[in-house]
Amino acid sequence: MSQYRIAVLVGSIRQESFNRKLALALAHLAPEDFTFEHLRIDDLPLYNQDLDGKQPAVVQAFKGEIAKAQGLLFVTPEYNRSIPGVLKNAIDQGSRPYGQSAWAGKPAGVIGVSVGAIGTALAQQHLRNILAYLDVPTMGQPEAFIQNKDDLFDDKGHIGNEATKKFLQAWVDKYVAWVKRHNG
Repeated sequence: MSQYRIAVLVGSIRQESFNRKLALALAHLAPEDFTFEHLRIDDLPLYNQDLDGKQPAVVQAFKGEIAKAQGLLFVTPEYNRSIPGVLKNAIDQGSRPYGQSAWAGKPAGVIGVSVGAIGTALAQQHLRNILAYLDVPTMGQPEAFIQNKDDLFDDKGHIGNEATKKFLQAWVDKYVAWVKRHNG
């Protein structure tokens, strides 16, 4: 495959989201044959099973973007020891109606940044449980629970801390290999 399209889902819709910054910074560490496209999730209606037979156009378009991707990248904060509701809603919309999931078989990476010392460990674990049910092969190692500190990002939005950059480069390299392996 000459080009890999990665659908990026950021679990925070906050304008100055650390996780959005992390997602953008990770793209700078990827090879040129990887394109990262951020999917909008804040405009999706709340999932309602009554609409399974007549999904709104915005949901159909969202599922179409997932279908076109060769891989998924979930970058999520941790809200109340789990994933944000907006991300769970997007996952639900993409998986319904039953038997028509856009997620199945798409290789994924899960990562996140938080101000807390354990990063987003519990949110990531909850997300991995959901993705396992949806038949999304999710990279298990290395795990990455990033704590936001003043030097995490430089003024250009790249990873500013050299030790963290080295760690995240290794994470991205493994993720790239994971996606290629599942698209081989």
